[in-house]
Amino acid sequence: MKHSQSKYPSFLKFCVAAVITAGPVFAHASVGDMTISAKAEPAATSTDRMIVKYKETGPVVPGATLMAGPSQARLAIVQRSGQQFGLTMKALHTTANGAHVLKLDKKMDVKDVAAIAKDLMERDASIEYAEPDRIMHPMFTPNDPRYAEQWHYSDTTGGLRLPAAWDIATGSGVVVAVIDTGFRPHADLAGQFVPGYDFITDTAISNDGNGRDSDASDPGDAVAAGECGNGKPLQAQSSSWHGTHVAGTIAAKTNNGLGVAGVAFNAKVLPLRVLGKCGGYTSDIADAITWASGGTVAGVPANPNKARVINMSLGGGGACDTTTQTAINGARSRGTVVIVAAGNDNMNVSNASPANCSGVVAIAATTKAGGRASYSNYGTLIDVAAPGGDTGALILSTLNAGSTAPGADSYASYAGTSMATPHVAGVAALMLSVNPALTPDDIESKLKSTARAFPGTCNSCGTGIVDALAAVKSAGGTTPPAGTTINETEANNTMASANAVTVSGTVVKGNMGTSSDSDYFAVQVPAGKTLSAALTIGSSSADYDLYVYNSAGTQVASSENGAGVVDSLSTTNTGTTTVTRYVRVMYYSGGTGATSGAYSLKLSW
Repeated sequence: MKHSQSKYPSFLKFCVAAVITAGPVFAHASVGDMTISAKAEPAATSTDRMIVKYKETGPVVPGATLMAGPSQARLAIVQRSGQQFGLTMKALHTTANGAHVLKLDKKMDVKDVAAIAKDLMERDASIEYAEPDRIMHPMFTPNDPRYAEQWHYSDTTGGLRLPAAWDIATGSGVVVAVIDTGFRPHADLAGQFVPGYDFITDTAISNDGNGRDSDASDPGDAVAAGECGNGKPLQAQSSSWHGTHVAGTIAAKTNNGLGVAGVAFNAKVLPLRVLGKCGGYTSDIADAITWASGGTVAGVPANPNKARVINMSLGGGGACDTTTQTAINGARSRGTVVIVAAGNDNMNVSNASPANCSGVVAIAATTKAGGRASYSNYGTLIDVAAPGGDTGALILSTLNAGSTAPGADSYASYAGTSMATPHVAGVAALMLSVNPALTPDDIESKLKSTARAFPGTCNSCGTGIVDALAAVKSAGGTTPPAGTTINETEANNTMASANAVTVSGTVVKGNMGTSSDSDYFAVQVPAGKTLSAALTIGSSSADYDLYVYNSAGTQVASSENGAGVVDSLSTTNTGTTTVTRYVRVMYYSGGTGATSGAYSLKLSW
C-alpha cells in the first residue's frame, strides 16, 4: 500500500447576539461601541438549580400540573445527598419531558452542582440522568445605533444574495420561533408577531414581577455591575432588546416606507421569552423549544401557531446537555428545524452549546469581505455561515431606545453570530414557503449543498455562505438534472474550501495543478444512502489517489491503485440523518497541469 498523507454539562451563553459560556449562562446585552473583536461577557459559572429525570417518568400529559414533583421517598434521598454538600434542595416544577427542576438554597459552581448530581445518581438507581440547570446568554456585541444600508442582504461579495430570492418566495404561511429575550412592539414589526409565551420561571430573571405567562414582551434586561454574581458583569449593562433585533432580521415589514427589511418579510414571528436579567435557565429554554414545535408543556396552553423554524441566538460552554438534546430531538420529530448561533468566543464550536447538539444547524458569522468574523466560533460542527458583521460593517435591525425600561422604537447595528443566525432562519422560512414538505434534514442538506464558496478566509466555517436564491430554488426542486458535469474550482485544497457537489451522478472535471495539489469535494449523503466515487485519470502514466473523510476529518474509505487504473470506492451513511462526506483527490506521481494533470471524478449516491 502506498503511503497516505494525511460529562456533566455547564451553562450556555449567547452568540454575538448571545454568547456561550460554561456554567450557568446569563443573557447579557452589553451596549457600547463595537470593538475589533466581538467579545462576549464571560459566562457565569454558577447555578442554583439541578435537573433530575427519573427512568419511569415520561413526557407530561395535557392537564398535568406544572408543580408536580418527585415522591417523598425520592425527595428524602435528594435531601440526604444535599446534606453532604451543606445545602438543601426543593422541587420547583416539571419540564415538558417529565424531568424535575430542583432549587438549591444557594448558588454554587456548576462543577460542584455536577458533583452533587453524580452523588444523587449513585444514591438512587431509578434516576435516568441528573445535571446542572445551566443559564444561557444572548450572543451579541452591539454598536451605537446608526442607520446603515443592509449590505448583508445584497452585497456581491459578503451578502446573502437575497433580493432575487424574493421573486420566488417571501415566507408566506411560515412561523419562525425566536427563543430569546422576548419582543418590543415596533412600527416596523407591526402585524408580524403571533401570540408567544414567557417561559421564565425565576422572577429575579424575568424582571416583570411574575413567572411564566402569556406575555412575551421584553421589559428589559439591564443589570448593575456585579449583579449577576461572581463579579459579573464588570460594568453596568443597558437593556439589550436582543430578541427584537433578531426578529427584525427575520421578518421586519418590507415595502412599507419605514426602516429596514426582513429576510422573510411575509413570515410570522413566534416570540418566546427565556432570557432576562443575567440570562436564562436550560430548563426554561428546553420547554420553549418543545412548545414552539407543537409539543406539550404542563401548565402552558397549547400553541396554536406551531413553528417550522426555531431561531436560537443564545448559548453557553460545555457539552450539549441531555435536557436540551431531548427537546431538540422532539422538535425535529415534529418537523421543526432548529437553527443555532455558533457563539462569539473565537473557539472551536465543539465546546459551545447548544450549537454542538446533534441535529441543529450551527451558524458561523462572516464579514462584508466574506471571511470569518474575528469573534465567530468555528470547527467541523459548523454547517454554514452567514453575514454577522464586524468592525466597519455591522448588521442593522429593529431595536428599542430605552436604556433600562422600554422607550421609543429605534434601529441599531450589531455584530455577532446572533445576527448571522436569523439570516439563515429567514432563508429556511423562504424555503418552507416554497415547499412545506421539507423536513429538518432536507433544509439542512439544501442550505449546505447550495452555499457559495467563501470569497474570504473562513476555515472550518461549514460548506460556505448561505445563498438565499440557490437555497430557495433547491427547495422548489429546480436543481440541475442528474448526470450534470461541473468543473473543479480552485482553491479547494482543504475540507473548509471544498467544492460542493449537490446532484447524484455528477462528473467533476479537474486537474492536479502541482505535485503538492489536493482537491476536496463536499457531498451531503442522506441517511441510508451509499456514496460511490470513481476517479479516472487522463494520462496513463499519472497516479492520483482517492479518499473519503467524515466531517471530523477521519478517513472512512480509500483507493490507492497504481497508474493507469481507475480508483473507486464506496461508503454508506448508516445513521438516521444526512451527513457530510469529503471526497479527496490527491497527487501521488506523474503529470500535472491542465492537460497532463487532468482527471474525471464521478460521484453518485
